[in-house]
Amino acid sequence: MSPSGWIVLDKPLGLGSTQAVAAVKRNLREAGFGKGIKVGHGGTLDPLATGILPIALGEATKLCGRMLDASKVYAFTVAFGVETDTLDLEGKAVAQSETRPSLTEVEVILPRFTGPIEQVPPAYSAIKVDGERAYDLARAGAEVALKSRGVIVFALTPLPFRGGAGGGGSPSTLRQGESPHPNPSPEGEGLAQITLQAHVSKGTYIRSLARDIARALGTVGHVTMLRRLKAGPFGENQAISLDKLNEVGKGAPLENVLLPLEAGLVDIPALDLGPEQARAVHQGRVLTGLPHDDGLYWARAGQRPLALVELSGGSLTVSRGFNLPDVAE
Repeated sequence: MSPSGWIVLDKPLGLGSTQAVAAVKRNLREAGFGKGIKVGHGGTLDPLATGILPIALGEATKLCGRMLDASKVYAFTVAFGVETDTLDLEGKAVAQSETRPSLTEVEVILPRFTGPIEQVPPAYSAIKVDGERAYDLARAGAEVALKSRGVIVFALTPLPFRGGAGGGGSPSTLRQGESPHPNPSPEGEGLAQITLQAHVSKGTYIRSLARDIARALGTVGHVTMLRRLKAGPFGENQAISLDKLNEVGKGAPLENVLLPLEAGLVDIPALDLGPEQARAVHQGRVLTGLPHDDGLYWARAGQRPLALVELSGGSLTVSRGFNLPDVAE
């Protein structure tokens, strides 16, 4: 039987999201699961970013869209003094400034970028312009002018400094679960860089946020480190390394790395149904007269997830049904 659930990968530096999905498929094939398993990811991470990449298997792929819509938490380092065309380490310098903000100046400016804000996405992004990806147009030398869009920054704070003077965490040497941190200069002097943590809505570009913060401080900047700490309900404590994933292809049990489908639903309430109600939901029929508040739920029979459902005025309708076997069968 094909597996369903989540593999939460701590994506390493240099690996793209598509490559990560391919690595999961390869290991499943090597483990003897065949080629028919559906695999998808819950939110792209650039090769230069690390961290939480939820990868869905089987019936869990029906929740990928919901995962894409979920809020995310990132740690990112902004280096001041240079802005690049890609707004990260990959690009070439397009603007420079000698101005370096103090830690106090950064802390004063951050509330301006908290809450609902407007931001212009990077030219080097996957947004389509007249049917073409913006990054393809930018790489071809075309001038890319993207429209601003509304996003929400729920929280934005500097990460606490740890270590001695001049000590800044190198993103390539950070261990899983270890937070990077800013590298403040002595009191009153300017910062060469700072590491921030942001909890953001879907569609938020951290590179644009870093660019705009730097400009608001009277300088320019670009992202030198980006790590996703949380994606929807998934955090670093649930993530596995690529090495751990590769063990599955060498014979380790898939159960060692696979979370159940319902692990992606812990942020919404469960709705327990009796046998007749469960049968109706499994058939996609509408249930009425349910004494529950309106909203989104996941319906279950015992511990078996049945469907993602919407309740309105006591009536239940199925949004996405799951074809999972009954453990009692």
